[in-house]
Amino acid sequence: MRQNIDVEEALESILNQAQPIAESETVPLNQAYQRVLAQDLPSRVFHPDADDSAVDGYAVRGEETVTASVATPVRLEVIGEAPAGRPFAGEVQRGQAVAIYTGAPIPKGANAVVRLEDTVRDGSGVWLLKPANPTDIRRRGDDLRQGEVYLHRGTWLNAARVALAAAMGYPSLPVVRRPRVGILSTGDEVVEPGQPLPYGGVYNSNSYALVGQVQDAGGEAVVLGKVPDSLEALGRSLAGVGPLDALLTSGGVSLGKYDLVRQMLEKDGRIHFWKVKLQPGGPVLFAEYRGLPVLGLPGNPVSSMVVFHLFGRALLFKLLGRNDPPYAGVQATATTAFDANPSKRAYRRGILRWTPEGFSVESTGSQSSGVLRSMVEGNALVMLEPGESAKAGDRVTVIPLGFTV
Repeated sequence: MRQNIDVEEALESILNQAQPIAESETVPLNQAYQRVLAQDLPSRVFHPDADDSAVDGYAVRGEETVTASVATPVRLEVIGEAPAGRPFAGEVQRGQAVAIYTGAPIPKGANAVVRLEDTVRDGSGVWLLKPANPTDIRRRGDDLRQGEVYLHRGTWLNAARVALAAAMGYPSLPVVRRPRVGILSTGDEVVEPGQPLPYGGVYNSNSYALVGQVQDAGGEAVVLGKVPDSLEALGRSLAGVGPLDALLTSGGVSLGKYDLVRQMLEKDGRIHFWKVKLQPGGPVLFAEYRGLPVLGLPGNPVSSMVVFHLFGRALLFKLLGRNDPPYAGVQATATTAFDANPSKRAYRRGILRWTPEGFSVESTGSQSSGVLRSMVEGNALVMLEPGESAKAGDRVTVIPLGFTV
């Protein structure tokens, strides 16, 4: 078991141990949002499937319009119209035009479009006040070419990607099975919301934060409830949960007499690492229990959420085979001071804003790992290397929170 390792070492250990889920399922498009594509997706169609008009106007023979201007308009006979979905069946001859609408195929014989605002209709004819613009035609396959892959295996399906799959002709999509992630809280002091709070007790907020974080990362949260401070109760809770792909525990991973998760894993599992040089969340643990990856999170609510964002998302992304990074940093200008930790990488909660000069970030105030309010008021983590502080005006690396790509 490795101890007191760097953040990068911890991430490497997690990614080396976790194995992507092989099972997939096919779901209709309206259920594919926030799923992960299980195979490459080639387009089934050309889009557009023919040269079509990018604007409303008149389809013409471009060479007949080159002298058109307000002073010397050119008149053409209008022989029909081409709405989107009802192409014009005839052919444009010399001296003729077809009224055309955005998305309609260019009629045979025409090779350019004059925009509607550059024309004046005159009975059966139209006056052209400007030359036709060939760039107002969208060429066949400008967007999609049949057989070409535009969405790849491991792609997180957001709204635009689901729309693209629909445009490529897919009514349903193959997606990776959601990983089932158990969420287990420990501690006699932990009480479910709604119950009377005894002296020295604390309401169970960690489980509910983790449910949301697991779902945001693409997993299926399986809430296992709270286990009292008993090795026997802990074992019973894990024995009857059914198949899981990962287990998250909250609390019980330090050295104390009642930190039973760590004791159980030392006895019946294999601990890959314990303690990471970061703040908050240093006493994080990663282990294997009967083949199941276990991420042991600290009991403090802020520590639990920060550690999940740094390590739990990476674990789920690996299980899902996602090809996007679990998190990414941006540069911002600090508008308040941020204190250093002398020996650990610090992740300070901050409020990230966009200004005309770029991103700025200010502290949420108290950085105590027990102040859960700061995870609501803040939307980012300011990353400071050991011994590195920041004063107002300094450029800092910031990890945004609260959104997915």
